[in-house]
Amino acid sequence: MQGLELQHGTWRLVLRPDLGGCIAGLWLGDVPVLRSTPAPELATVRLAGSYPLVPFSNRIGQAELIWNGTSHPLVKNFAGEEHAIHGLGWQRPWEVLESDDSFAMLSLEHKADADWPFAFDCSQTFRLGDEGLEMTLSMTNQSQVPAPAGLGWHPFLVKRPDSHLRFAATGRWEMGTDRLPTVRKTSRGLDVDCANLDSDHCFDGWTGDVEMQDAVLHTRMVSGLQRLVVFTNSTKDFVAVEPVSHVNNAINLVAQSQDRARTSEQFANELGLKTLQPGESWSVQMGIY
Repeated sequence: MQGLELQHGTWRLVLRPDLGGCIAGLWLGDVPVLRSTPAPELATVRLAGSYPLVPFSNRIGQAELIWNGTSHPLVKNFAGEEHAIHGLGWQRPWEVLESDDSFAMLSLEHKADADWPFAFDCSQTFRLGDEGLEMTLSMTNQSQVPAPAGLGWHPFLVKRPDSHLRFAATGRWEMGTDRLPTVRKTSRGLDVDCANLDSDHCFDGWTGDVEMQDAVLHTRMVSGLQRLVVFTNSTKDFVAVEPVSHVNNAINLVAQSQDRARTSEQFANELGLKTLQPGESWSVQMGIY
């Protein structure tokens, strides 16, 4: 598929609505800002420049959603994973509702199924301007009952030999061998060269601003979200820097908590877990400059 191309000045964005509503590529002039592939050559969303995370980010442990005392088995939706991962938006085709030279709006309608037991509608917008790309991600609970909700993005920034990553946070969640969070520790974030960086962590207390700089580009990402997942290692040619609304496996962490010093609602708020009432909508924003 040729994809949907937007352009403004020297910025160029190519979308693949049919392939998880993903970004195939984002370029400043001829330089890729995100991991970028010409749309006809992009065979899988897992090689995209970015894709949406909805209705949850990262993993739900053992693909079993525990909500309001009820267990909902989910589909293990990625080969080699024992968990459900990254929601379902990245694996569904999106519809183009509106587009012009520098703007596009995509939509997704989900009916309750084995991937997620709650119905919702979702939309994405993309707008190129003088400074770069601005995006929104929105969802509305179309179920008749309150439903858990999580939103975010999974952008892959290009890692060059001298890439340096910098952001501020207050905490970092350690990961077990099963790639699920175990304990939160104090962290100031990262200010580090990326060549040998090994990270698969969710940081919280994020200030909403992250920079990646090398001899070619100085990229800045900004979001109103307060958590950031960073994934890379020395074998990767990217750094996945993911603004997300909640801590990994947050839904089940709340359900499994034995902490009597705080209520489930308090713990959910600490983890960023949001509940949408029937008909309630929610929207988040992110910019890449």
